[in-house]
Amino acid sequence: MGTQLVASMNNLPALTGSPSSLEAYIAAAHKIPMLSLEQEQQYARELRDTGDLNAAQQLVLPHLRFVIKIANNYAGYGLAIADLIQEGNIGLMKAVKRFDPDVGVRLVSFAVHWIKAEIHEYILKNWRIVKVATTKAQRKLFFKLRSQKNRLGWFRHDEVVDVAKTLGVTEQNVLEMENRLNSHDMSFDMGVDDDEDSAYQSPSLTLASDGPSPELMLEQLDAQANAQQQLIEALESLDERSRQIVSRRWLEDKKATLHELADEYGVSAERIRQIEKNAFNKIKARFVA
Repeated sequence: MGTQLVASMNNLPALTGSPSSLEAYIAAAHKIPMLSLEQEQQYARELRDTGDLNAAQQLVLPHLRFVIKIANNYAGYGLAIADLIQEGNIGLMKAVKRFDPDVGVRLVSFAVHWIKAEIHEYILKNWRIVKVATTKAQRKLFFKLRSQKNRLGWFRHDEVVDVAKTLGVTEQNVLEMENRLNSHDMSFDMGVDDDEDSAYQSPSLTLASDGPSPELMLEQLDAQANAQQQLIEALESLDERSRQIVSRRWLEDKKATLHELADEYGVSAERIRQIEKNAFNKIKARFVA
């Protein structure tokens, strides 16, 4: 059984979302007569024992008015009533499929849970881009928090304590859900019609960056410039031969070897290594000072 099947049964107007179609659907649903206890049990047994879809239709149709009534209770969530009704109809059909007439309760009492469950699930998936209720405690709060409010605005501390006790959740659960309910969705990127004054509100501009902060970048550049200046001053403090050896061994693109420098200066490679080591010690001392 599908939602469109319910809308087509008994010449019910289709729920297209327009006000006129919704009004026509509601009017038609309220004209369908209710079943007596005997009729309800007869159709329920036929469906259970034979799978007769006509029996299922006869059970569904009279209860569409209850789906409408329940869906209207959730009108304050900003979702189309027609969509809520259709989701509630799915819950009704699930209830009809599982209904056992021998338990001793009427179908309407049994179906309320299934109708609300489908509407709840639809609201939780579509009320916000980001889910506001994922745990059992959060789901309970989402649908009951508004009914516990005695006034507009944020809860006072005593109200938080009272709501937490009434709903069997923690005070932190209440505060977190109230914050979620009072927040609103925002476009991730700045839209083409957004003015410059509101551009700073775009989440894409306020997310944490993986790169260094401007302050850190400035600090690093300043440290680098200072180190370069110290190196220049340290090299200038060396004698000419030591400065040339360090520069040609470490600062030029084509680095000279110890033996190449030894041949040029007419000394051993070990002597070049000693001069290089002494020069590095002097440079290090300049940085430490």
